[in-house]
Amino acid sequence: MIELAPILVTLKLASFTTFILLIIGTPLAWWLSNTGSKLKVAIESVVALPLVLPPTVLGFYLLLALSPDGFIGTVWSYISDTPLSFSFTGLVIGSVIYSMPFVVQPLQASFEMVGKPLQKAAYTLGATPYDTFKNIVLPLSARGFLVAITLGFAHTVGEFGVVLMVGGNIPEVTQVLSIVIYDHVEVLEYAQAHYYSIGLLVFSFVVLYITYSLNRKLMVRI
Repeated sequence: MIELAPILVTLKLASFTTFILLIIGTPLAWWLSNTGSKLKVAIESVVALPLVLPPTVLGFYLLLALSPDGFIGTVWSYISDTPLSFSFTGLVIGSVIYSMPFVVQPLQASFEMVGKPLQKAAYTLGATPYDTFKNIVLPLSARGFLVAITLGFAHTVGEFGVVLMVGGNIPEVTQVLSIVIYDHVEVLEYAQAHYYSIGLLVFSFVVLYITYSLNRKLMVRI
């Protein structure tokens, strides 16, 4: 029997994470694509860390930071009187950090492709930085946003190590599909694991198929 709760938790987590990453990642990617600061390489390295760092390592240190005794968890507990570790909010924080490079890097690459000469030309014609970003950079970066949204959402749906370390396995709160599959495999319930796994496989294929199709259409328009 298929349980809907893990599916809803997974989709909710992926949606929240992608939305927050777009809010944080867009200005960060814009700054990285235009800055000449010496800190650029260091910040790019920090953003890309989840690509090479084992999820259990990242999850372990996030768990320490979000725990009631951690530097983030202590402040949160003081403000809200609720724990961050093993909560949905903590799960979102961990997912945002873990999926950040999958949103920031496509956006940064897309912004860099627009190029500074085009922006400077808009400035000489009287356009403000905001108008230039809104009317020139954003439309030309549509493919980058499409890739960023797709990768951020899909990567969050497939998370396992970080969500298990930070959120645990609490039904209807932090129990996501990847953990449910692991639970069924662990007790040799392969039929149930097949249902969820096939569902994720089909979902991933459909998302990528739609993304590539839209990407080709955007490329033709540009």
